[in-house]
Amino acid sequence: YGPDDVWTLFHSYAFDFSVWEMWGALTTGAHLIITPHHTTRDTHAFHTLLHHTHTTILNQTPTAFRQLEHTNTHHPHPLTTLRAIIFGGEPLDPPSLQRWTQRHGHTHPALINMYGITETTVHVTTTPITPHHLTQPHTTIGQPLPDLHLHLLDPHGQPTPIGVPGEIHITGPGLARGYTHQPTLTATRFTPNHLTHHPGTRLYHTGDLAHYTPNGQLHYHGRTDTQTKIRGHRIETNEINTHLTAQPGIHQAHTIPRNDHNDQTDLVAYLIPDHTTETPTTTTLRQALSQHLPAYMIPRHFVFLDTLPLTPQGKLDHRALPSPSGDRPELGTTYTPPEPGHEETLAHIWRDVLDVDRVGRHDDFFHLGGDSIRSIQIL
Repeated sequence: YGPDDVWTLFHSYAFDFSVWEMWGALTTGAHLIITPHHTTRDTHAFHTLLHHTHTTILNQTPTAFRQLEHTNTHHPHPLTTLRAIIFGGEPLDPPSLQRWTQRHGHTHPALINMYGITETTVHVTTTPITPHHLTQPHTTIGQPLPDLHLHLLDPHGQPTPIGVPGEIHITGPGLARGYTHQPTLTATRFTPNHLTHHPGTRLYHTGDLAHYTPNGQLHYHGRTDTQTKIRGHRIETNEINTHLTAQPGIHQAHTIPRNDHNDQTDLVAYLIPDHTTETPTTTTLRQALSQHLPAYMIPRHFVFLDTLPLTPQGKLDHRALPSPSGDRPELGTTYTPPEPGHEETLAHIWRDVLDVDRVGRHDDFFHLGGDSIRSIQIL
């Protein structure tokens, strides 16, 4: 990187990613384009800005980039000046980059994934995205930067073997001193480094899980405190998203657990159509997922949106995602009302427990979202 480059300050200066954007440009003598807030929320306007300013270095969260990539597909001016796209701020799902690489390749621009946290002065690891990464279910975050050291430790503080997940702990000159006016939290997260004989060094507990591969690369697993577990089954939502975006007509997918009015947890898939082909029905999506995933990993609700809501930092805004409606799921069968009497009584019970607006006499309990826990409520 050097003085001939053009960077964009896309993210809020209250978000640590902006430190990389600002100082990455200023310490190399490059131009820094400060992007107006309203432009960051309009992918067409932002794409136009990138084209007119001849931007060479673009920093994006994966969620924001997927929306920009969708705009780029239909934009009359390709982004030919880009030299590098750097991802950070949230986990990257490598298969989601396949559409981009099919049009632009992997090297022009280069695709780089970086993992980091505020307490380590933004970035910790880096890796270039290769064709191999695009077929992997794990997010590869590469290897540590020179001013930091990374350790994967089990709950007892011992290093985990190759292939075994452990919590990421970080030490080195890039580590922050602690949290301002929060000595208790600082003592909890920044602990003495028991892995070295040098006094005064500290380990930062990130709360993130990863494992080492035999070739020394790190595969990211997610947060220790947000692992998705539904009715005893541990679920990797990225795997669901990968299979959903592989379906024709689906550009973007984000699956999260949500509680219904009965406080039961279900998977909800939020989908952005790509509009280049016919949008698949929910029945088609369920059938496609059932070819690859067990029943407990198939979302109960599929919610189609025009775009995914973003926070000022460019990350997915989970709180702004709409709740799924109580509409009867598309089941591939014609609705037939229940007969008066026992059928109608049972339909009312099913409707209440399953949180749907109506239940037909030929509907399947499990296709409506039923499971073993809800069957007990039915009884």
